[in-house]
Amino acid sequence: MIKTAAITFIAIASSLSFLFFSPPPKSSYHNLFISLSDNASISNHLYTLTRRPHVAGSQANAEAAAYVLSTLTSSNIQSHITSYEVLLTYPISRSLTLTPPAPDPPTTFDLHQEIYEGDPYADVANQVLPTFHAYVKSGTVSGPVVYANYGRVEDYVTLEKMGVNVSGSIVLARYGEIYRGDIVENAYDAGAVGVVIYTDRKDYGGGGGGATKWFPDDKWMPPSGVQVGSVYGGAGDPTTPGWPSSGACERLSDHEVENREDVPQIPSLPVSWADGDAIMRSMGGQVANDDWQGGVDAPVYRVGPGPGILQLSFTGKQVISTIQNVIGVIEGAEEPDRYNFRLTKKKKNLTERLGKLQKTGWKPRRTLVFCNWDAEEYGLIGSTEWVEENREMLASRAIAYLNVDSAVYGAGFHASATPQLDELIKQASQQVQDPDNSSQSIYKSWIGSSNNTVIGRLGGGGSDYAAFVQHIGVPSADISFGNGYPVYHSMYDDFIWMKKFGDPMFQRHVAVASMWGLVALRLADEEFLPFNYLSYAHELQRSAEELKDQVSDKGITLIPLLKSIEELKKAASNINNQRKEMEEKKGWASMRKKDHWKVRELNDRLMMAERAFTDRDGLSGRPWYKHLIYAPSKHDDYGSTHFPGIADAIEKAKSLNTAESWHFVQHELWRVSRAVTHASLVLNGELT
Repeated sequence: MIKTAAITFIAIASSLSFLFFSPPPKSSYHNLFISLSDNASISNHLYTLTRRPHVAGSQANAEAAAYVLSTLTSSNIQSHITSYEVLLTYPISRSLTLTPPAPDPPTTFDLHQEIYEGDPYADVANQVLPTFHAYVKSGTVSGPVVYANYGRVEDYVTLEKMGVNVSGSIVLARYGEIYRGDIVENAYDAGAVGVVIYTDRKDYGGGGGGATKWFPDDKWMPPSGVQVGSVYGGAGDPTTPGWPSSGACERLSDHEVENREDVPQIPSLPVSWADGDAIMRSMGGQVANDDWQGGVDAPVYRVGPGPGILQLSFTGKQVISTIQNVIGVIEGAEEPDRYNFRLTKKKKNLTERLGKLQKTGWKPRRTLVFCNWDAEEYGLIGSTEWVEENREMLASRAIAYLNVDSAVYGAGFHASATPQLDELIKQASQQVQDPDNSSQSIYKSWIGSSNNTVIGRLGGGGSDYAAFVQHIGVPSADISFGNGYPVYHSMYDDFIWMKKFGDPMFQRHVAVASMWGLVALRLADEEFLPFNYLSYAHELQRSAEELKDQVSDKGITLIPLLKSIEELKKAASNINNQRKEMEEKKGWASMRKKDHWKVRELNDRLMMAERAFTDRDGLSGRPWYKHLIYAPSKHDDYGSTHFPGIADAIEKAKSLNTAESWHFVQHELWRVSRAVTHASLVLNGELT
């Protein structure tokens, strides 16, 4: 009955009948959504999806996609699978041998993650791929070992100051600060012939705090645990840069792929902290700085080179494989051509709750699209190919994208977003109970924590929001509980770890689903889009002020950028006032057709303003990244950089210190100021 009334209301909105037959307000459905939580359902879905390994391109992965499809359709969500043929890599063989000075014998590492006693997944352990880095270069190399801390650019500066020659060596670096692909690239730039990346016990094994237990007895990485993952520096299928891998498409040749700047040029291997410790104990040379040292019970870290010689060998195969994205749609009743996107990874409870809402009569104003991306760990491939294929539709119709990747690591709420969504996230957090303190909301715990509601920005390339934000300019957000976890990307990253340490009662999963559900419902249902570009303008102002010290005394002026930001503040204030004025006139007047189109036009301005921060030419040397405000750091794909084009130009100018290089910095400042001006024009909605 409620559903029928809702449809009738839309059909006869111009008559008096709506006074008697109008459906419940949307907010009542939103309140109902919170009450529909089910942590048992979340637990069951997570167990089913993680019961066995399902690497991209495998039969097990196809079965996982079929399961996701079934959960969406069972929740009354129209769903389908979109497939792509993409280049994936798999290991064939690998070896690592340390040869110390005579008379000590060489050590050949077994590179094997051990099954622990009572492991419930022991029966499928043989389905886990051997530890490797995706898209790594095949080859056999040898050389003395040089320890390079976290493998950052500044770490190589330190080695240079110490007089350590990296050329011809194999670098030993530890995970923890930057993207593993950048560890390999930075080592190559320094002259290394190979890289070994290990999980230092200080960071992952509990050694920093003196812990003596690890999984399954504690949350820490076991001695044999290895973090695997991609070392590819791009986004999407390497054979189809900028266009989708669908059908009989154009592809780069193997030779062209191998010579891409974002594909590794030297071999690398990931190893455990036990193997890393063994290599470290063989090292000579100068003692490393205090901040390069290990944790409790670690040996003294030295930088080398050698005296031991490492031989690293890796052979992989590259295969065009099928990946499968699962797409679900709840069509909007009033604005079906306006899309709100949700990544459904590990969030089946969210779609189940929305399915239940539909049974009560709820229908969103705008269309909700649920996306389960495949091959994310290979290089955001599923999401990137889909965005590239649907780019024009998304650029004209996408309202926002909400990312749910590794949603729960532990306690503590974290959020990142493009700035116009800040207030919306904070408001939603006031309505959801803190899963670790039932006496208060997430918001209360959040503002009482050390981050003081600091919302991060989505400039990094670490998850599937990248194509939406950085390639086409769609407002986006990402939230999680906790901040990383020790067994990440290892064989021990499973349901048992989550149940014992990450979220024993699965209440944090419920809270994440509630948060995203409320944000999604408001974006889908509210007459006026809940965007606030004043937050954006203030963020840009702070970022611009931080540039002053970097360009002082270089003949650079920030006036164009600062002036454009002031115009953005005015435009943001103006559209906020227009929205308030229209909201105050709601009632009889809002039912008239002309007012409906006024609302639509204002919302379009709010939707399209983010697109204005993109530039068709993209960043210099990185054309896929179109966003001039947020993009990954040039030397750390996980890191977020404000004004990335300006940051890249300043780094180069400081190195060259020529008039031409500093002139290019000024050019990049002008580019950003023009983009900000375009955003103001979009918000104002008037031709010049």
